Amino acid sequence: MLKPTALPADNPPQGRLAAPPSPIPPRLVALALGALASLLLSGCNLELLSPKGSIGEQEKSLILVALFVMLLVVIPVIVLTLWFAWRYRETNTRAAYAPTWAHSTTIEIVVWGIPCLIVAFLGVLIWNTTHKLDPYRPLASQVEPVEVEVIALNWKWLFIYPQYGVASLNQLAIPVGTPINFRLTAESMMNAFFIPQLGSMVYTMAGMQTRLHLIADTPGVYLGQSAAYSGAGFSDMHFKTLATSREAFDAWVRSAKASANTLDFKTYRGLERPSSQDAVTLFSAVAPKLFDRVIDKYMLANGQVCRADGPESLQAFQPIPSASIGRVEQ
Repeated sequence: MLKPTALPADNPPQGRLAAPPSPIPPRLVALALGALASLLLSGCNLELLSPKGSIGEQEKSLILVALFVMLLVVIPVIVLTLWFAWRYRETNTRAAYAPTWAHSTTIEIVVWGIPCLIVAFLGVLIWNTTHKLDPYRPLASQVEPVEVEVIALNWKWLFIYPQYGVASLNQLAIPVGTPINFRLTAESMMNAFFIPQLGSMVYTMAGMQTRLHLIADTPGVYLGQSAAYSGAGFSDMHFKTLATSREAFDAWVRSAKASANTLDFKTYRGLERPSSQDAVTLFSAVAPKLFDRVIDKYMLANGQVCRADGPESLQAFQPIPSASIGRVEQ
């Protein structure tokens, strides 16, 4: 009887191809990918965690404390999940097998007690910081604050300085160590005003005003942006915040006063038109009560403004068709 001939150990059976040896060890590939990821991430700048003002510092502390407390639940759950999968694997004969087990008072106390304590702690923390960091709450300071009126246009930012009678487009200048009191509104679409390194984000809405109080403690140039999607030009709706010394800020105001541009109603109507990537523009004069009139034009009823603070004439913005709220007739 003939016996089948045994194949050599180094010759695989027909129909199966031997995997070619990898020219690069897997460990080296993993190290290379890790190094590449580190290189790419080194170019990232998480501005929210690099605050330059007291409000931003307090919000950073709140984020880190809340994250740490929540990780007290997340990390043990992940570790125990992996440990249970390894401990009670099928091949581990030393693990206790208890098919009738159904209850443990100790486990119940742990799985319910610890989360309840964490939720209670976070509740007290959030309650206190919500009132302490209320964006409408003025900052305590011996320095007179700078008032800035912000109008969110499509897709650009207009900043008015009523104390100085100047304005700027897509550039915000503030003195270091001085509280900044913002009044904010929108020309049409709702938006969100956000300077990550200085503090809170606040929405802007047409026909309404919101408030925000910030302060910069360190000189620098900080990114300001829209944090709410508002259409085609949203990605370009950002500005630079120039936080400078008081002397440099006063010099900036003087340069604005020397500008040949003035912000009257005709100029404002031109800014109303949707556009993006507009160049920084300074205005040496601003139409009286421009910010209030932008709000008032959305509060007309039978030709009268429905406000309790006695607004001035709105002839510069009338008539406003009811079917085209958000746009002003030329």
